[in-house]
Amino acid sequence: MRALAFFLFLSATLLTAADERAFNTWSEYLGGADSSQYTSLKQVNKNTVKSLQVAWSYPAGMGNRTFNPIIANGVMYVIGKNASTIVALDAATGKEIWSHEVTAPGRGGVAGPAAPTARGINYWESKDKSDHRLLFAAGGYLHALDAKTGEVIKSFGDNGITDLKTGLDRDLTGVARTVQSGNPGRIFENIIIMSLIPVNVRDDYNATPGDIHAYDVRTGKLAWVFHSVPHPGEFGYDTWPPDAWKTEGGVHNWNEMTVDEKRGIAYIPFGTARYDFYGANRKGDDLFGNSLVALDARTGKRLWHQQLVHHDLWDYDLPTAPKLLTVKHNGKSVDVVAQPTKFGFLYAFDRVTGEPLWPIEERTVPQSDVPGEYSSPTQPFPTKPPAFARQSFTEKDINPYLSAEDKEKILNILRTYRNEGLFTPPSLRGTIEMPGNNGGANWGSSGVDPGKGLIFIVSKELPMTIKLNPPGQGGRGRGGRGGRGGRGGNGGPQAPAPAPPPAAFFDDSFTHYNAPYDFMIQSDGLSPINPPWSQLTAIDLNNGTIKWQVPDGTVPSIPDQALTGSFFPRGGVLVTGGGLVFVATSTDRKLRAYDEETGKVIWEMNLPAASEGVPAAYEIGGREYIAVCVAGGNGLMARGPIAPQAPGAGEYMVFALPRK
Repeated sequence: MRALAFFLFLSATLLTAADERAFNTWSEYLGGADSSQYTSLKQVNKNTVKSLQVAWSYPAGMGNRTFNPIIANGVMYVIGKNASTIVALDAATGKEIWSHEVTAPGRGGVAGPAAPTARGINYWESKDKSDHRLLFAAGGYLHALDAKTGEVIKSFGDNGITDLKTGLDRDLTGVARTVQSGNPGRIFENIIIMSLIPVNVRDDYNATPGDIHAYDVRTGKLAWVFHSVPHPGEFGYDTWPPDAWKTEGGVHNWNEMTVDEKRGIAYIPFGTARYDFYGANRKGDDLFGNSLVALDARTGKRLWHQQLVHHDLWDYDLPTAPKLLTVKHNGKSVDVVAQPTKFGFLYAFDRVTGEPLWPIEERTVPQSDVPGEYSSPTQPFPTKPPAFARQSFTEKDINPYLSAEDKEKILNILRTYRNEGLFTPPSLRGTIEMPGNNGGANWGSSGVDPGKGLIFIVSKELPMTIKLNPPGQGGRGRGGRGGRGGRGGNGGPQAPAPAPPPAAFFDDSFTHYNAPYDFMIQSDGLSPINPPWSQLTAIDLNNGTIKWQVPDGTVPSIPDQALTGSFFPRGGVLVTGGGLVFVATSTDRKLRAYDEETGKVIWEMNLPAASEGVPAAYEIGGREYIAVCVAGGNGLMARGPIAPQAPGAGEYMVFALPRK
């Protein structure tokens, strides 16, 4: 027994040691396959950060750029001024090495410019270092370029491309829309794991599933498929109506994914089934919708799953890459995977078994009053850690900076709409959703200090209204995101309802409701809820507590700026071995360095535009660099008086300490 115990101890010790990586490169999206958004580099630290300055920049044009640069062998790869162009830069100077305009077959098979995945691309090299490739989706195809020259690798797939629709179980003949998502995917060994975005017909009730496909990085051939809507005989099939896999869809990993490279486990956070806000066509829990699923990265076989929203009616996709950390739990070191959510909870699980770190309770939630709808009687609530974002919006929370007229409008909505807290179902009279369906957390918003068991999350604090309408009664379905631009909190102008869906696509036994939704942004550009409108939260997963929470940024037009937080930020988090947390913001257009221990701002710098991507950190010649994509205009939701002056041109800005 002693020998066995020693062997188990030694095995665990060796695995933990092997599981550690240097964290000093950034050759993959979010820093590595583990999606840590962490660098171990320490040259830029609490003592030196105040000397940080611009080392070089590269123009990137205008628009909402969200790209996370990757750096390999001293070369940085970015999206250029043209959204369809990939550029290789000298990572120490910013000098352009090569530029390649990406093309893909379009209508009628005619090739034209195609934009690569918006948030990042992948780098792979062979073990003998003789083969270096960039792999990415563009125009509905998986592409492979020579990383050294930018030339298409003709031996990959069909003359350099592989059709991502290959392997889907739906006939998409004649459908022009592509199936690529903004998720760059993940490379593991010699395969690339890709997520597919649903192809929709009409108003989102009919959509293809968001299956996970894996391809050989050398040949482009399909290696395996995981069905996000289970087929007969597959686990989860009985959580849908019979034969739902033939007609239902969604359940897509549009956001990010993570791979534990030492264990060969891919962690996939899935989104909701279609339609997002009404589910009479999909009665049941709808696995693997809103689930964290652990797959064997070599085969695609399901290892375990945890569904975090049953029968989603709120568009509460799991938006953020699962984060890999090691924590001290009950006196033992435990390797965990942590999943932030749009609705403000963070869930933590044992990476191998899927067991929750702390109990998850199925609690009774409000039920739907819409004819034909099914809503789950319970939802899974974590007992630890506490919510990192607000989950209710009541009269006491009305924004004090609003005009008297706008306050009265909001008060009327709060008194007439359904508003029973988290998981109040969409309704015909209108429903308050807090957080709204953009979060809480969203993509790129979380980084970790993996050895300390700390996770840092940027959250948005913006409520939303949802109001279901039967066909022919005003408003649009989610396909047009109807009502998003509404002012005054009343849902905005109503657009004509979509035409009834073709009978060939649907079972006509249920009503196809549409659901205009509105982020309730007022005529002065402000949120209806009191500040802060965004927060940065540090959570200690060793004990399941909030270490600190501070407003993230400011809105310059508000007098008490210390309390506001930036409005609807999409800037990602970078955590460093120097004890810093870097976050860029939108309405005030700044890059800040927070103290990892206290949340205090140590350094900040003005940016020419909002930053809506994830920073990257790397080292060349003993010098540490921090790269930020700055091209988000005034930010996604900044409008009216709160929007600052006209933004400058977008660019990639790279910071470093002065040379000695």
